[in-house]
Amino acid sequence: MAVNLAPPDPDSLLPVAGVDLGVAMAGVKKPGRRDLLLMRLAPGARVAGVFTRNRFCAAPVLLAKKHLRSAVRALVVNTGNANAGTGKEGLKRAQSVCHAVASALGCKAAQVLPFSTGVIMEQLPVERIAAGLPAAISDLKGANWLAAAEAIMTTDTVPKALSRTARLSSGEAIVTGIAKGAGMIRPHMATMLAFVATDAKVTRGDLQRMTRAAAASSFNSITVDGDTSTNDAFLCLATGRGPVARSGKDLKTLEGAVTSVAQRLAQAIVRDGEGATKFVTVTVEKGRSEAECRRVAYAIAHSPLVKTAFFASDPNLGRILAAIGNSGLAGLDAAKVDLYLDEVPVAKNGARHPAYREEQGVAAMHKPEFTVRAVLHRGGASASVWTCDFSFDYVRINAEYRT
Repeated sequence: MAVNLAPPDPDSLLPVAGVDLGVAMAGVKKPGRRDLLLMRLAPGARVAGVFTRNRFCAAPVLLAKKHLRSAVRALVVNTGNANAGTGKEGLKRAQSVCHAVASALGCKAAQVLPFSTGVIMEQLPVERIAAGLPAAISDLKGANWLAAAEAIMTTDTVPKALSRTARLSSGEAIVTGIAKGAGMIRPHMATMLAFVATDAKVTRGDLQRMTRAAAASSFNSITVDGDTSTNDAFLCLATGRGPVARSGKDLKTLEGAVTSVAQRLAQAIVRDGEGATKFVTVTVEKGRSEAECRRVAYAIAHSPLVKTAFFASDPNLGRILAAIGNSGLAGLDAAKVDLYLDEVPVAKNGARHPAYREEQGVAAMHKPEFTVRAVLHRGGASASVWTCDFSFDYVRINAEYRT
């Protein structure tokens, strides 16, 4: 069940000049569902990306990173099969998909970026994808963003898509993005795919910097279950068919819009976490650096004991304090740590706050959205991450994933 997450309004999704999207039913894993997405980019489009750091990264990730050096003309995405843990044969099959797309669109195979998501350690059914390409090509159109978001879903319950505009000195730029993900979510990157496109004109270097910055405060600031997938990718596409980002101010404005879209998509992934019933913001304040604040925040957000307490609305404060203490933060003085649930002070100087009452904690954690805030009192930095609870359904969904 998605936590306060509704399907996007199709009318709110803005086409991006220079990007056409087509979907098809290829039957990669199951018949009767749209599981193939083709994105065609206009000549001159620039593409930047960040990818999973899992050492068992999938064949399409290896190939996409290599093909990014070329002038990218197309992206192809399949669900139902991750093409990960498939060795040299998997790489060969990913290359075959690129060749099939290139042949159909009249470009080079090195100009195609492949992406896959689904079951690991099963060979990719290339023939089904190739057979589905004509239908995807005939469906290509600029207003297909919602259908594209639906086509890349796996255990997602809601498609994730969003548009923003950015007022640059030379005109209004459009930013539209889609993402998929609900489980196996942890930074660097997560079991997620995300594609954000703009019609603005920017250099490849500026686009890559923008992509990394957006990822840091969005897809690398979430966790559902602490597992990093083999297939994660976040791509930013700039077609250059709209206004030019001429100045530092323009670049900052555009980066803000891209980050806003990425952040909302990332939060939607957490809200749609497998079996999630709570959306939780974990904020750590007054640390010596943002990095150490994030380290403590993730210690809380990754803890299964804390996450099951979230599900039960049980303010078991010892679990949260123990997670902070288990973060491995050198020199942390537990006697200075304060803890809050929303605005309720629950711990002061490392111990239960004298005014805290159990029913206050229950009320805070009973809400579908709340904040855990830890104050370290050792510096001026802060950081926030977003997570969810562990429910009975999380176990059921993952136990039955392949069946």
